[in-house]
Amino acid sequence: MTSIKIGVVEDESIIADTIINTLKSLGYETTEPCITYTDAIEMAKKEKPDLILLDIKLAGKKSGIDVAETLNRDFDIPFIFLTSNSDIHTIDDAKKVYPSAFLVKPFNREDLFAAIEIALSNFNYISKLISDPEKIRDFIFIKKKDTFYSVKLSDILYLKSDHVYIDIYTENETFTIRSSFELFFQKLKNNSFLQTHRRYIINIEHLKSINIDSVLIKSHEIPLSKSHKAELMKIAALF
Repeated sequence: MTSIKIGVVEDESIIADTIINTLKSLGYETTEPCITYTDAIEMAKKEKPDLILLDIKLAGKKSGIDVAETLNRDFDIPFIFLTSNSDIHTIDDAKKVYPSAFLVKPFNREDLFAAIEIALSNFNYISKLISDPEKIRDFIFIKKKDTFYSVKLSDILYLKSDHVYIDIYTENETFTIRSSFELFFQKLKNNSFLQTHRRYIINIEHLKSINIDSVLIKSHEIPLSKSHKAELMKIAALF
């Protein structure tokens, strides 16, 4: 089995060494720790890690937020934020760059392992949607607060896109994941899903009615654009 390589961007050497030792004990390969923005981007280019553990506060003028912005723009690497601060300002800044997870120091071995595995699982799931859709499972794991949920695709009512976030609505829960709306739809449309609007995808198994400019999914009114209405009406005519 191919080893998973984890990049470590942490400017406190003692913490970096502890993280690296923990990662190795869990069976991961690691990079040498980086302490600045420049080091982190160079590491991403040369080492091509599967995931990066990224401290928000770094040595130098640029922070982990700056690293994250570059990773989002120029690389295809998921990252998990590490921070000693969990204040609202820090959380809000972190949310703007869409991390796969957020770990507050000090965290334990189990928290680190769970965050990495779930982040990689969801990232790899999205990456395989087009390349090998037949082998993709019919559920995904989604973290909500401190719990990981297994969500069946058939239980999804509809999805709403918000930049690189997707809100997933089921009858009893709402979840949020970080992924490409277009790539996610490549898998869903092989099942019972149809796009009704540039920001919405519905599960037609839960479709109750079709109106002039909206559809009803259970009790949820979802926008229906002209460009997507014709395809929906073709499907409706088959029933």
